[in-house]
Amino acid sequence: MTDARIPTVRLGENGPEVGVQGLGCMGMNFGYGPTDAGQARAALDRALELGVTLYDTADAYGAGENERFLSPFFKAHRDEVVIATKFALSIPPDDPTKRIIRNDAPYIREAVEASLKRLDVDVIDLYYMHRRDVNVPIEETVGTMAELVREGKVKHLGLSEVTAEELRAAHAVHPIAAVQSEWSLFSRDIEARVVPAARDLGVALVPYSPLGRGFLTGSFANAEQDLTADDFRRQQPRFTGDNAAANAALLEPIRAIAEARGATLGQIALAWAQQRASVAGLTVVPIPGTRKAGRVEENVAATRITLTEEELAALEPIASQVAGDRYPDMRFASAGRE
Repeated sequence: MTDARIPTVRLGENGPEVGVQGLGCMGMNFGYGPTDAGQARAALDRALELGVTLYDTADAYGAGENERFLSPFFKAHRDEVVIATKFALSIPPDDPTKRIIRNDAPYIREAVEASLKRLDVDVIDLYYMHRRDVNVPIEETVGTMAELVREGKVKHLGLSEVTAEELRAAHAVHPIAAVQSEWSLFSRDIEARVVPAARDLGVALVPYSPLGRGFLTGSFANAEQDLTADDFRRQQPRFTGDNAAANAALLEPIRAIAEARGATLGQIALAWAQQRASVAGLTVVPIPGTRKAGRVEENVAATRITLTEEELAALEPIASQVAGDRYPDMRFASAGRE
């Protein structure tokens, strides 16, 4: 494993400069079963050593606990890291398992103050609307977010799981640095309209779950059988029952390429995601999640793999054959609003 730092790119026309691969931090202490805090902190440190500078969290991850967990690392390296967090998923006090989507101005202002406090920073580098509340005009939501920029609480704006139309409307109110959506060998619906819109507007794409929540690495085959009871992937349709079996079979082309190259399945899946930048003609910064330093090294190494046209062709049919929705409740995705 070389210690060479990864190259950098800019998010949006005037957004922050970041490494070409970021780090999804949700699983550090939320969502993916038991975790070792020491290992997770070592993963953060190793990522920074290798040039990973974009760290992604959200106020909904563990009801703010993920932001609190990351705070000491951010404070220790404040000038070296780009902090991305999100608002929009309100958690009812009487039922912490529920998520209510809110984009109204009072809620946004309440959320940003709470995130600033938990992160213990003066400004958030990249502030995302986590999910879209269709009952609030996108222009109003982004207008409030733009006020936070003018007030010095936020530097740059992002959107997550929006349609092309919503992105264009938002960008007309205030420049959007990045759009975060699921984009992987298993999830390619954004290529139809969102990716072209982002390219036209000069907005970067930040693919979350580029490893299909770990399924593309071959680390588990059936969530109900292989994962702990507190792992939220057990609730996702793609990873359970007949869907899981059908989708596991789709890994064979990835496995064949990985074996031929002496790489892992995850590295091939990530190399494909990284290569979307040249294929689609826009800035792409995937944010694979991990809480182990060794996995960080493996993921970063994928930035040095360039797949051939023949390999890309072998991977092309996978997404169209995937069984099951991304979420049990598709209100949490842009699909259906296009």
